[in-house]
Amino acid sequence: AATNPAVVAYDPAYGYEIAHIMQDGLRRMYGPDAEDIIYYLTVYNEPMPQPAEPEGVDVEGIIKGLYLLKEGSFEGVNPDAKRAQLLASGVAVRWALEAQELLKRDFGVVADVWSVTSWNELRRDGLAVDEHNFLHPEEPAQVAWVTSQLQGRPGPVVAVSDYMRQVQDQIINWVPGDFASLGADGFGFSDTRAAARRFFHIDGPSMVVRTLQQLAARGEVDPMWPARAAEQYRLLDVNAGTSGSVGGDA
Repeated sequence: AATNPAVVAYDPAYGYEIAHIMQDGLRRMYGPDAEDIIYYLTVYNEPMPQPAEPEGVDVEGIIKGLYLLKEGSFEGVNPDAKRAQLLASGVAVRWALEAQELLKRDFGVVADVWSVTSWNELRRDGLAVDEHNFLHPEEPAQVAWVTSQLQGRPGPVVAVSDYMRQVQDQIINWVPGDFASLGADGFGFSDTRAAARRFFHIDGPSMVVRTLQQLAARGEVDPMWPARAAEQYRLLDVNAGTSGSVGGDA
């Protein structure tokens, strides 16, 4: 989808995100200033709990491709706890929320979870900002949406989707600080979604291990923590995966 400028592609997680995206699509495609574009939304045939729209939800962020879904809580942890930023799209948002809980419960790390409704739109915004700054050096520099949202947010960034890492890696140029991605690259052999996500290491526990590795590389946590987590969550055992075990594999 990123190769065709007429395609506006989204990978939403929740129904309320879809509602705002649909409204924006109708405005852009059929409004008074209609554009020659199409909207492409990825949805899933996998059961997902659908929460009510949060009060004051960042609609602009939903449309632009990234918004803060759930800020990490310091309740019950050290006020100086290490921090991390978890970015996920579509069904993978659930695994980011799972990782957020595991990081806090097992390691005292406080992570923020961001819903990425469109990696493609984030990339296009970044490219447009870069082009403007390149062609208009006399003007104040513009800032990409990704940069503006993550700037000042402490800790490394881990980005995940149910797709190839290439999807998430589109935004790496505009992410301030350390960045790592997890994706379903290559060919996996498994009998369930949960096993597949464990095989590709895109489930919640895998996000925890990757986050701890980044924190350890920064000298912020014990370098043995990633190994401890990998053993605790049986990272190399596809049968230990539980991300996506509800609702069958239709």
